[in-house]
Amino acid sequence: MGRLASTENLTEEQTAILETIRDFVDEKIIPVAQQLEHDDEYPTEIIEGLKELGVFGLTIPEEFGGLGESLLTYALVVEEIARGWMSVSGVINTHFIVAYLLQQHGTEEQKQKYLPKMAVGEVRGAFSMSEPGLGSDVSAVSTKATKKDDGSYSITGQKMWLTNGGTSTLVAVLCKTDEGADSVYKNMTTFLVEKEPGFGETAQGVTVPGKIAKMGYKGVETTELILEDHQISADQILGGEPGKGFFQMMDGVEVGRVNVAARACGLAIRGFELAIAYAQQRKTFGKQIADHQAVLFRLAEMATKVETIHAMMVRSARLKDTGKRMDVEAGMAKMLASEYANEVVEDSFRIHGGYGYSKEYEIERLMREVKFMLIGEGTSDIQKMIIGRALLKDYKL
Repeated sequence: MGRLASTENLTEEQTAILETIRDFVDEKIIPVAQQLEHDDEYPTEIIEGLKELGVFGLTIPEEFGGLGESLLTYALVVEEIARGWMSVSGVINTHFIVAYLLQQHGTEEQKQKYLPKMAVGEVRGAFSMSEPGLGSDVSAVSTKATKKDDGSYSITGQKMWLTNGGTSTLVAVLCKTDEGADSVYKNMTTFLVEKEPGFGETAQGVTVPGKIAKMGYKGVETTELILEDHQISADQILGGEPGKGFFQMMDGVEVGRVNVAARACGLAIRGFELAIAYAQQRKTFGKQIADHQAVLFRLAEMATKVETIHAMMVRSARLKDTGKRMDVEAGMAKMLASEYANEVVEDSFRIHGGYGYSKEYEIERLMREVKFMLIGEGTSDIQKMIIGRALLKDYKL
């Protein structure tokens, strides 16, 4: 482990957790990631290993059987896992967001019902906002939950881009509800939809058609979710009160953006590691290519970018742990981390030369995986809109 991406002022427990995860990544993930990714095979053994390490309950409070760790600890764990194989960190992320939503917004009954099982990975979470006709424009959600005379609801609509759509058993679904509010944002509700793992009809009125084929982010499944007159009780409204779904989901997206920043950092770190190793092994004109100034300068720029995005990711996670709103900081961290990670991985690809284009080399996989960072949890353009509007408020004349 080199000097890059180290984090100051960690507790002994945090340091021990990260060392354990790093060893697991080096021993259990990196050696098999390439083959599993090329085969688009779900990493069952890796996930079982992470369950045993307590990663699924990392941030869940101890009273519910979790480890009670901070968002910072979680983000640093994600960074380590993404360094090994980004897809695995995706399996953890959606589960974590649903657990976070329950912790922050769930009723006591909902916490007692789900969190202990989520802590051990028995219940697996996914969350769903996007639809085929919309991405970041959450106000355009069309999936409708209609209230019936007995107080229950019927949900109909089509959702898109569910990570863990097949393996999950609990999906937080954002729906449009008619609460009589004068704002579209106050007419949205988050429902906790239970289903069986797998594809096809996985619950009454709930269908998961199958995996969506992707250029990268393989192994973990991404799916649609079709709801046709799905009957659900009012007890399954997150927090027990309708009309708060948008604000709940935006809270979850903030931590999701920290997660994507952490994943991008992991990819950038791995890209740099591969580049600096290869640059010392490959020789041209009688010397290792690391001794050529063009390559040396490229390595220096890559390392500086890794340090920058790691520091921004850590700061945003620590700020969220204080309970403060940090949409700007999360947006900045996510935007820069995704952009810099793409640049670092591409520079690593260039250093590898022709071998980087071969599927035998790990950098080929990273080149495909890192592209997802540009669009996951909101594109860079969306982040710029969020950041810019907030800055205009802060610096209003």
